[in-house]
Amino acid sequence: MSTSAIGAGSSVLDQYQIQSDRNAKDGELGKDQFLQLLVAQLNNQNPLEPQSNGEFIAQLAQFSTVEGVEKLNSSVQSILTGYQSSQALQASSLVGRKVIVPTSQAVVDTSQTFRANTVLPISSSNVYVNVYDTAGSQVSRINLGQQSAGTVSFMWDGKDSSGATLPPGTYRFEAQASYDEETQALHTLLPANVDSVTLGQNGGELMLNLAGIGSVALSQVQIIGQ
Repeated sequence: MSTSAIGAGSSVLDQYQIQSDRNAKDGELGKDQFLQLLVAQLNNQNPLEPQSNGEFIAQLAQFSTVEGVEKLNSSVQSILTGYQSSQALQASSLVGRKVIVPTSQAVVDTSQTFRANTVLPISSSNVYVNVYDTAGSQVSRINLGQQSAGTVSFMWDGKDSSGATLPPGTYRFEAQASYDEETQALHTLLPANVDSVTLGQNGGELMLNLAGIGSVALSQVQIIGQ
């Protein structure tokens, strides 16, 4: 590089943008390349027209900014790795436990009383829950009568309308209530066992694989049971 090639206000670095080395593209300098070129520029500047202090400081500031951003990215990546490790630990403790999630179907052991909830937005004079089998046939109705607004608990003994105990399996629960002069559908919160857990990729959310339901995001879980 000749001494006449570099003068004040005509730095060869002005035509480049600095990027971290691993993200540098064509026409862009990696930080190591930038530092090498900066040293070469200082060694070969025209002694009669040396580079101004302002321009030199601006180039160093640009270099420091890229260095700082790279360190910030590294710190964020460390935080993300720690968060994912925490997710993995949390996931291992959920497998085999029961959770309450917003869903309309559940695996029911009909030899035991099934307990669940429905959400009532306003008070109603008539609240009930219809129970359907996998064929879509209604097998039972749980009458809850008059209820105040809020979370309403209900139970099913696993029997059909004639009093016969039904086989264990997956059943669908349809809650309804009378208000605003109409019959309105309600959301149900049902229990489910956690069979396995899928860890989120690249910081994605933890997914629970629930028996009889499928994959549900951890954020949808209302209660974690025993």
